[in-house]
Amino acid sequence: MKTIKKTVLGLGLVAAGLVSAQQTTTSETPSMKNMIKIGGNVGLAVPSENASAALGLDLAYQNLVTPGFGLGIATGYTHYFGKENTVNNLKVDNNDFGVVPVAALIRVYPKKTGFYLGTDLGYGFIVGDSKVASNSAVNRPNGGFYIKPEIGYHNDDWNFALQYQKVFTGTDGQIVDQKYNAGALGLGVSYNIPLGK
Repeated sequence: MKTIKKTVLGLGLVAAGLVSAQQTTTSETPSMKNMIKIGGNVGLAVPSENASAALGLDLAYQNLVTPGFGLGIATGYTHYFGKENTVNNLKVDNNDFGVVPVAALIRVYPKKTGFYLGTDLGYGFIVGDSKVASNSAVNRPNGGFYIKPEIGYHNDDWNFALQYQKVFTGTDGQIVDQKYNAGALGLGVSYNIPLGK
């Protein structure tokens, strides 16, 4: 009987210790309700008339309104690498340019870890050389409506995504039949930095 009492008492002390340790760990874990997301992206220009590839840095703030729904603001810089193109037998030396978005961030997280959907919506400022190409007098667009839908995987620390980003410029920057493209399909990764409550 004394052995059973000692065993129950010992198990009770161990359980109390584990519960206490769990509560301490949980209280010391930073809240993931508000966070800064820092990351990067790489992609191929689509369509690739005036640019070939894109490489960028992303910065965003996100607030989890509910555990499965986040809102915030996003910005960053994506560099598009210009490419040579032949348009109606005319060689066009397209310039590099950059996109700086100012956008609202929307994310849907069906589960704490796993698949997620999201998009950034706002305005994309196009920066760089004022001309579309080094051998053309056509001015590049200054910017336009910006969208970046993405689908990916997330956990508390990381987000990995397949994404498409695009600045809609209409007919601005068009050289003969070459339309001005500021869009890319690619991969993105970001790291979450919790800001507390």
